[in-house]
Formats: sequence, C-alpha cells, structure tokens
Amino acid sequence: MEIGDAGVAVADPAIRQKYIEERNKRLRADGASQFLKLADSTQFKYLEDDPWVDHAAFNAKTPVLASGDDIKFLVLGAGYGGLLFAVHLIEAGFNAQDIRIVDSAGGFGGTWYWNRYPGLMCDVESYIYMPLLEETGYMPRFKYAYGPELRAHADRIADRWGLTDKALFRTQCRSARWDDAAKRWAVQLEENRGPAEPKKEIKTTAQYFKGQHFHTARWNYGITGGTDTDWTLEKLKDKRVGIIGTGATAIQAVPQLAKWAKHLYVFQRTPSSVDVRGQRPTDPDEWAKITSTKGWQRARSENFNSWLVNAPIGEDLVDDGWCRANSYCGLIGAPGIIAPEKIPDHIAKLHALDFERAEKIRARVGKVVEDPETAEKLKHWYPVWCKRPTFHDDYLLTFNLPNVTLVDTDGKGVDSLTEDAMVVNGTSYPLDVLVLSTGFSLFVEGDSGSACQRAGIKIFGRDGLDMDEKWIREGADSLHGVTTNRFPNLFFPGPSQIGVTANFTYTLSLLGAHVAAILAEAERRVGSSNKVTVEATKAGEDEWGGELLKRASWFAVMRGCTPSYVNREGTAGQGLDMEGQIKAARGAPWGEGIVSFAEVLRAWQAEGKLRGLQIEANI
Repeated sequence: MEIGDAGVAVADPAIRQKYIEERNKRLRADGASQFLKLADSTQFKYLEDDPWVDHAAFNAKTPVLASGDDIKFLVLGAGYGGLLFAVHLIEAGFNAQDIRIVDSAGGFGGTWYWNRYPGLMCDVESYIYMPLLEETGYMPRFKYAYGPELRAHADRIADRWGLTDKALFRTQCRSARWDDAAKRWAVQLEENRGPAEPKKEIKTTAQYFKGQHFHTARWNYGITGGTDTDWTLEKLKDKRVGIIGTGATAIQAVPQLAKWAKHLYVFQRTPSSVDVRGQRPTDPDEWAKITSTKGWQRARSENFNSWLVNAPIGEDLVDDGWCRANSYCGLIGAPGIIAPEKIPDHIAKLHALDFERAEKIRARVGKVVEDPETAEKLKHWYPVWCKRPTFHDDYLLTFNLPNVTLVDTDGKGVDSLTEDAMVVNGTSYPLDVLVLSTGFSLFVEGDSGSACQRAGIKIFGRDGLDMDEKWIREGADSLHGVTTNRFPNLFFPGPSQIGVTANFTYTLSLLGAHVAAILAEAERRVGSSNKVTVEATKAGEDEWGGELLKRASWFAVMRGCTPSYVNREGTAGQGLDMEGQIKAARGAPWGEGIVSFAEVLRAWQAEGKLRGLQIEANI
C-alpha cells in the first residue's frame, strides 16, 4: 500500500491520483467566503420568509411571554434538540410551567418544520432517529420516516410533556446579557407578527435570474403544485426546472421533480456517494420484537453508534448502509489515541478500510445508470468521511429518464445566471424555475465557532464579555461542550468539543440529559434557591480542552478531503501558527468517538462531584 499526497493511502495508485486530482480542482483560495449568505442579502433575504405560518391565528392568541416576565428556563429552539433539553429537565424533576421555548418558526419541528420539500425523509433509521419513541409508544410508519411524520412527532413530544402552550413562535433571540446582581440573563427577543395586511405572493426579481425560484428549506408549492403532504407537482408539467446542488437534500428532491418537470437539469459540483436505502414500511410483528425490552431505543442507538466507530457491540441491529460504512469513523472518531508519529499509519489504515466500500458504490453507479458518460460523472472520488454519505433507492435511476439532464461543472460550480438561464462551462441552460438546494452555512469566514454565533445571537457574560470575542481569542472553551466559563447558567449543545455521530438526535438527547443532571444536582445541593448559579471553571475548561487535544490527531485524515463544510471548503488549518493549530485542535470533536464520549459523561455524573463546575447559592 502506498501513501500519497496529503496522506492519501489506497490500494490502487490510479485511484490515489484520482482522489488528489478531484480534490485539487475544487480548491478555491476564497474558501467558504465564496458563498452568498441569503439572510444577509437584500436581494435574496425574502427566501428565508416563513411560508407556513398563520400570523392571524397567532396574533389572536395571548403570548406565553411578555416584557418583564421572569422565567426559570428559556430554551432557544423548538426542534428535536430544544424539545429534548426541555423533556430531560422535566424528567429530572423540574416543572414544565417553569419552561419557555422560543423559535423563529411557526411551530415545533426545527429542521422538519422548515424543510417540506417533496421526497423529504430522515437518512438515519427512524427507530433510533425519532426521539422518545419508547416513552410515547409511537411506531414509525417507515424504517426511514418521511417529513410530515417527523414534524408530527415533534408536536407529539410537546403535547406529551405539556410543552405545547409553553412556546413562543415567530420569535428570535437577538441578545442575552448576564446581570450578576440579579443572577439572571436579560434577554432581548423580537417577535415577527407578520405584515400589516394579508400576505401577497412575492414575485421579486433577483440580481440576474427573473424566473421563479426558491430554496429547498422554504419549498414553494404555489410554484410547483402539490402540498407538503401531497407531492403532486402538477404545475411543473410545462416547466424547465433547474436544481443547484447534489447533496443530501437534492438526493431526495430530484426524483420527485423528475416525475413532473417537462425537463429537469441537475447542476452538480461534487457528486454524492449514493448507496442503497432499503426503504420499507414498518412491520408490526418486527416492531413488537424490537420494542419488547425496556430501554430498547437507547440500546439500539448505542449499538448503531458502536458499528459507526468500527467497534461493534453485538449483532448489527439497524443493519443498513450506515452500519457498513465503518470508515465513517474518520469523521466522528473511534477508540484509541493516535500518537503524532503514528498519523501516517492511521491515515493509511482508514483509507484501506474505506477502499472496498467506495469501489462497490462506484461500481453500482455504473450498473444502474445506463449512459456511461453520465455514470462516470455521478461517481464520487473521495473517502466517506469527506462528505456525508447518502442513501436512496431512486436517485440514480432518475438519470435514465429522457427528461433529466445532469450538468456537471467539473468541480467548479456554475458560471453565472442570466435573466432566463443558468450558464455552465459557457453553455446556457434556459430555465423557468430554479430550485436552490444549496444547503446551510455551518462555518463562515472569520466566525468564532461558538454556539451563539451559530444561532445568530450576541451573548454577553460576566463583566460584559462577548462570547464570540472569547472564542476568537481563546479558541473553543467549554466543559463537555455544554457550558463555558464566565457565562453562568448558560448551556448549549456544542457544536464544538462534543462527541458526534450520524444520528444527531442521540447526541442531543445525551447532552440534554447531561445538562438536566447537572442542574438537578446543583439545586439538590443548594436547595430551592431562586438565585443559584452554575458555571464552568477555567480549570475545568482547560482540563477538558487538554483531553480533546490528546485525541485530535485522529482527525488528521481530514486534510486530504475535497472541499466541503467538514474542512471549511479546504481552508481548515491553513496559515495557522503553532498556537493557532493548538486552539483549533482543542475545538475538535471527541476523538475517540461517541461511544467513548457517552461513557465519559456518565462516569463524570456518577462521581457526583460536579468536577469542573462552580455552584453558588445567592440568597
């Protein structure tokens, strides 16, 4: 086995060279700054408007929060994450009456509220992805649940734990400032009560393209026909439709668009790896067996995690494409600390682990897609840890249809938009409708990486310290990825310094339970003081950062990846001095994987010492 540039090790030197070439052609000096953030654009900001909310109905209700209210727990976000944090607080003994949830959306669901595009489904088995199935007694209809069912489950959770009337929707948190005397966060919220008159259909001319257009996270069924529960897109029958992007969203939306569009153009920068999905309805008899043991969902989730980190525990319970992608541990970590001198061997082993699976997926493309030239363009040329793998039973078959054209940009993206067409490699593709399947901003140039920066909130802790400024100066600093020094009574779910897995609701539940355990123990120690403060110590932060630093060498394999969000479009680590590299490494995920991370948190809880935290009762 040979080791090539950037540590790429594969069995075939030709494949090695192909990986390098495909990576290099996609590298750009401007990195993540090449992308336009729609929310900051005066021309495209309307694309983030909520098409689902009923402003009149909300305005007729008495809000659950008003100026001057003093509440115990304010949860920002009404998706699965916010709901899980709230539920774990209730299960730890706190009262639902003391909880308020705030979200800019018009309902519960988070990403499943906003995303309603045709074909939408979760890409992780619903039996482990949909949280609290055991507690609610709900049986998902399919092995991989579709969007409407996922959204309805969020409502089910809210109803089951008495949270339905505890949420203030259409509301954004603009800032939060710690008041040390009152031991309270002074929070500024902004409620969107809708236009002064009924909404009218928006027909705005963009900078270049005058046709109809929308983002997949705000699907416009007024343009396509159909609804979020009926994917009959009859208004596209006489339309030339273009979709930009071939990531996880497009994989699901493209087959639905192809059924109805007069002609569909799929504009591709980098192909996804597409494995078999194996979608099927849930069999009640099988479900009865799966759920027959108390604690089945956590056990099934942790079994799934063990297969992902290539350290399987017992038989493969989920038994799908994720569980056979054990080289995905290159992105999420696995047991074992990699010494610096062992990095080349580590990279070589991971590439060898990935090679056979990658070859099978590329071979499948050649078998399914009839046109050889199109098939070649749909093959991925990177390891599985470089771009989230996808799974679908119909996506590749779509390119055999006569009304579907793949427009491959050879890694460079589209050239430009004119008034009525997309231009790629000098060729104009006339369009009537443009669908932006361009994803979401995870990192932007110069950001701090803090939780508040991700949420678009300014947070000021003790002595007016700006959290973004702290993280820019010191790097990611937290205890267990959930709380940070000088910001008492503030808790967040990463995204830095935590364990990660493909099933993010598991991580959210793990962190929610951890925070609830911290708060319950803190209040037990000091009684029912209304002014208790819980704060990470600097020593606790430093110790946690040191543990992450020990394990950061695992992620050296990422430096050979094609540009994507996982490596900041290929710019991660560039131009950093030694101090900068150490700061970046301290902000990495837990290098030994999610199974180890969960064990560390539970062992810490079992100690009962709240090590790394300072608890004060301020009477």
